[in-house]
Amino acid sequence: MEKRNSFSGSIGFVLAAAGSAVGLGNIWRFPYLAAKNGGGLFLAVYLVLALTFGFTLLVSEVAIGRKTKQSCLTAYGKVNKRWGWLGGFASIVPFIIFPYYCVIGGWVLKYCVVFISGQGLDAANDSFFTSFITNPVEPIIFLTLFLAATCFVVYRGVNKGIESMSKILMPILLVLIVGVAVYSLTITGGENTGGRTGIDGFLIYVIPNFEDMTIGRFIQVVMDAMGQLFYSISVAMGIMVAYGSYCKDDSNLMKSVNQIEFFDTIVAFLAGVMIIPAVFVFLGTEGLENAGPGLMFVALPQVFARMGVAGRIFGSVFFLMVLFAALTSSVSILEAVTSSIIDKTKIERKKASVIESVIGLVLGVVVCFGYTFWYFEAVLPNTPAGKNVQILDIFDYLSNNVLMPIVAIGTCVLIGWVAKPKYVIDEVTKNGEKFRRKHLYIGMVKVVAPVMLLFLLLASFGIIK
Repeated sequence: MEKRNSFSGSIGFVLAAAGSAVGLGNIWRFPYLAAKNGGGLFLAVYLVLALTFGFTLLVSEVAIGRKTKQSCLTAYGKVNKRWGWLGGFASIVPFIIFPYYCVIGGWVLKYCVVFISGQGLDAANDSFFTSFITNPVEPIIFLTLFLAATCFVVYRGVNKGIESMSKILMPILLVLIVGVAVYSLTITGGENTGGRTGIDGFLIYVIPNFEDMTIGRFIQVVMDAMGQLFYSISVAMGIMVAYGSYCKDDSNLMKSVNQIEFFDTIVAFLAGVMIIPAVFVFLGTEGLENAGPGLMFVALPQVFARMGVAGRIFGSVFFLMVLFAALTSSVSILEAVTSSIIDKTKIERKKASVIESVIGLVLGVVVCFGYTFWYFEAVLPNTPAGKNVQILDIFDYLSNNVLMPIVAIGTCVLIGWVAKPKYVIDEVTKNGEKFRRKHLYIGMVKVVAPVMLLFLLLASFGIIK
């Protein structure tokens, strides 16, 4: 059995965890939900939930990982022998997510190549995205390239692979995000767009909109914000348990968790600053409302095309940034599965990462075939795709709408009522650190978080609307 690796310090851990959080979900999903749910109102609700609900799940998983020195598949059984099943559920989540995430990562790589090669105007064509994903070969090529890059990082290990990549890509990624956000605020559309400016779009983004707001509508805003937290902070999918297991015992756990929260919230906010002002300037409020999940691959290329030469540069930088974000997140997803295989079977890392990558490639090809040879339509409750869902949407629904809430509820019950909150509190404070939100944590993990998660799960099934 290999000696368990660890991050060299808290900086490596925070950057790796932040890299997991800064992914595709933050960049396209957060702006879309903010535009849909009253702008500043959604931001305020998200911030409150991040500091309470998100904090509770994040600190619980990181503490479980560091305490047990195990990945999710075996960690929960170490906490309580009767709860080993929860580790099985938690490890299924990244196993399902990894193939389709790499498919989407391949799409991002394709757009990155298109814009950098100066063919960005082609991507603005309404049929470009559809033509690409329905091509029987091209998406599989880009899927393979993206997945190979992910496998290479995980194959190299915690220090030489994940930590080294995070220390290089995360600073670059943050600089690109800030740069794109600042540029987006300076955009002006001219007479053809009614004189709209990036600042106008920014105000729509940050000022709360209470128009047509009802109690039921507000509850939906809360549910959307809570669902987004799963994407943002990478909880309930085994990632933070695995990364926590690589965290040294003498590191300041609470400080690291606070830094991860900060990174996640800032990047989520800046994602909206990058996208909403630009889309508003050229496509108006209708462009924001109708963009939905197609915001990144359909609406934004149209925006870049209308910017002229500046749009080609802007588009290239944007998709390069998204590619880095996708890679740091896909690495964390693969690591969650790989570490589970290692801890359960005791095989070496290189073999485990290759095995899971091959499985991921096969399932990724199946996802790609969902748009070509195995095309069909299905109906899933409460999903952005509505009735027009494919294999990718089914994978996404099972992982994000079903399994992740179940894992999160199970974690809250395990820590809140079986092992008791003291299990996590003792781990956080064992080096003399202060748990400044201890009483909030106890109330959240025992009562508030599991009740909210139950509502989210019932909403996913369409029982609560």
